[in-house]
Amino acid sequence: MILRLATRADAPGMLAIYGPVVQASYASFAVEPPTVEEIEGQIEQTLAHFPWLVCTEGDQILGYAYAGPHRSRAGYRWATEVSVYVHPEAHRQGIARALYTALFALLAAQGFVNVYAGIALPNEASVALHEALGFQQTAHYRQIGFKTHAWRDTGWWHRRINPLDPDPAPPTSLTKLDAAEMETALAEGTALLRT
Repeated sequence: MILRLATRADAPGMLAIYGPVVQASYASFAVEPPTVEEIEGQIEQTLAHFPWLVCTEGDQILGYAYAGPHRSRAGYRWATEVSVYVHPEAHRQGIARALYTALFALLAAQGFVNVYAGIALPNEASVALHEALGFQQTAHYRQIGFKTHAWRDTGWWHRRINPLDPDPAPPTSLTKLDAAEMETALAEGTALLRT
């Protein structure tokens, strides 16, 4: 198994993971899976500034994780929102932890300070993963969305990845990181994979 940056060619493998989540659960509040073309566009748009990582074995996508802006206004630019998805047949191999570890290392190198994850509740496995990685719950929105024939709650979890600075420089784009920073972050995550 390896970790690397996503490419547009990974979109079908990601859709194979995400499509069933949309169709059969409330873990995503989307009601229709995106198309391959939509995922390709999201990958391209995201990688212009934020990391999007995949875990692969041969040609198969086992999992992926990505970051994006938490809010659009300039004062929020040090905060990012993250998501991780793992193929059901690849659970319990350390893939989510490995992807997140590498993702957070990249985000920290870029200068981001706060990472947030939204979780549709109840979801004990996702809550346990995030809390094991140092997240703490900061909000609980009750009955905020309707999915799978019921009103659903969401919770928000937070983790700080850089210290607070009284005069912070704006985060840099992912494309400004050098090869060594990229390799170090990916190696940190790869070390957690259970082969």
